[in-house]
Amino acid sequence: MTTPTVPTAHLHHVGVQTFDLDNSLAWYRDFLGCRPTWTAETFSELTLSRLPGVSRITEIVAGAVRLHLIERTTRVRERGPEDRVQFQHVCLAVDTPEELVRRRELWQELYASGRYDFLLPDPPSGIVTDAEGVRSFYCLDVNGLEIEFTYVPGSTR
Repeated sequence: MTTPTVPTAHLHHVGVQTFDLDNSLAWYRDFLGCRPTWTAETFSELTLSRLPGVSRITEIVAGAVRLHLIERTTRVRERGPEDRVQFQHVCLAVDTPEELVRRRELWQELYASGRYDFLLPDPPSGIVTDAEGVRSFYCLDVNGLEIEFTYVPGSTR
């Protein structure tokens, strides 16, 4: 039996739910250099049924990274059950080990500035290096969502 050929898909954007769009916009601007490209305040019935309480959606872009920040009026400020099936994190690659260190330092600087309301006050992890020389650390955005930053030397991994 022949496996059918399926066209290759590519990642268009990642949707990020937030209770404070302005806080998220400021943090992603200052941390990733994102800029807004559009905002919507009216929605289809499908969107309203999938995202109860949605009030605004803003797309932000930095290089090839595209995020849709989805503001919802329903406020539940707690971490969900750790044993549920969910997207666990998003990983962004940097070009040098120094950039990895700088990105972690920037997170700490932005947190210490007091300009942002963080849902969870967890600090970034330390930078770890695996047996193949891949380096990475994890941090949380202002909404408590996990982001991994990685440096992969000379590899397409």
